[in-house]
Amino acid sequence: MFSFLSTYLLYILIVPIISIFSFKWILFHFKVKKNVPPSPPKLPIIGNLHQIGSSPHRSLQALSQKHGPLMLMHFGSAPVLVASSAKMAKEIMKTHDLKFCNRPKLKIVDKLVYGSNDITFSPYGEQWRQVKSIAVVHLLNSTRVLSFKHVREQEIRLMIQKIEKSCDQVVDVSELSFRLINNIVCKSSIGRTYGESKFTDLLERFVHVLGVICIGNYIPWLSWIDRLSGLDDKADKVAKDFNDFLESVVEEHVEKRRNVDVQSNEEKDLVDILLNLQSDDAIGFDLTRDIIKAIILDVFAAGTDTTFASLVWSISELIRHPKVMKRLQQEATEIAQGRSMISENDLDKMPYLKATVKETLRLYPPIPLLIPHESMQDVKLMDYDIPSGTQTIINAWAIGRDPNVWAQPEEFRPERFLNNSVDYKGHHFELIPFGAGRRGCPGIQFAIIMYELALANVIYKFDLSMPNGVKDGNLDMSESNSITLHKKSPLLVKATRLF
Repeated sequence: MFSFLSTYLLYILIVPIISIFSFKWILFHFKVKKNVPPSPPKLPIIGNLHQIGSSPHRSLQALSQKHGPLMLMHFGSAPVLVASSAKMAKEIMKTHDLKFCNRPKLKIVDKLVYGSNDITFSPYGEQWRQVKSIAVVHLLNSTRVLSFKHVREQEIRLMIQKIEKSCDQVVDVSELSFRLINNIVCKSSIGRTYGESKFTDLLERFVHVLGVICIGNYIPWLSWIDRLSGLDDKADKVAKDFNDFLESVVEEHVEKRRNVDVQSNEEKDLVDILLNLQSDDAIGFDLTRDIIKAIILDVFAAGTDTTFASLVWSISELIRHPKVMKRLQQEATEIAQGRSMISENDLDKMPYLKATVKETLRLYPPIPLLIPHESMQDVKLMDYDIPSGTQTIINAWAIGRDPNVWAQPEEFRPERFLNNSVDYKGHHFELIPFGAGRRGCPGIQFAIIMYELALANVIYKFDLSMPNGVKDGNLDMSESNSITLHKKSPLLVKATRLF
């Protein structure tokens, strides 16, 4: 009896232990068989966060040169896949696009963008498809973009007049570029412009907070650091201020609708259209007030911040390369044939202008690390095993400067794009300033036509140089630390009329 009990007790104690160790052994060996991408050495708790630096696109490029174009890093406890080559970007955004088309859940983004209910940060799903469709169909399609031609031409004419009044004096091109793009975006989307200085400050704060690394996203039990550093408070304040502004915009349109029955779609702006869709209840999901404001915020922030940043980079490089500026001026003069302005109909006849824009976007993609993706299921990527839920970063900045793709990649040479079919619309992965695939930017046409028209007319009308006898080659090209790649210092120039 005792022997039987002993055996029985031994059995009920040891078998579970053996089972647990057997399970762990099987699990361990299963994990060993997983083929993961190379990883930089990491520290306990923080992982690779200490290696990001103040310019993440540059830090990640340097790491990729040591560890390869596909790296698995760890930001705290979160696995992060980093792609730094056109081949890897194509695998993620084309070959396995559906598996990588989700967005990671980010605390600060949720605060700023109404729980990530916008186009850019919304998780992949039916609501995202509906929200994106609303923007594409009602603001970003070719017909609607062309319908705002008079707005673009009017605002560019006003910008040219401001520069003319300041000829032979110091002109802040950064400020003028922001006002230009902001006014076009405002008139196109909400029907009128708003106070420039207030909106400039608000957008700067929004973009700054959006670009700060939030510790709580990657090490949840250290979320108190975000409160202690003031990041949470800053995000809450920006979110409140932007919400107050957007709420006033929507209310203004609601009041207008009570007094005016706007029938023609051409007379409606984006807010009118969104309110119509909400009242008609014909889109298959609840278009709440917060989602309306999130869509407007997307158009404001993405449309203004990235486009004016690219325009400033183009003009900066042209000042540093007078021969390039001269060639672009010659093209503009030949096309204009003495007219006072370059028109939108002229742009397709200006290959050197388009090459200059492409070269700027290659060197200075508006969002150098793009907006992060997240894998929705386990993926076999170039023989590597990528688990579901892996945040994925694509370094568009590094891809645009890859010496395996681009000859003399650090040099500004628009000629490389003449007689070259490579474009920025998501079909050629060596140039992806706007991303690609399902999560590619839907506003490319809306942004590019503003950008090209403004650049063509400024260069057509003025010769630009550094003020106070400073050599053009000494122009400060330092970058600011932000989600958007901005020139750190304002672009101050001397403008001289050409005719």
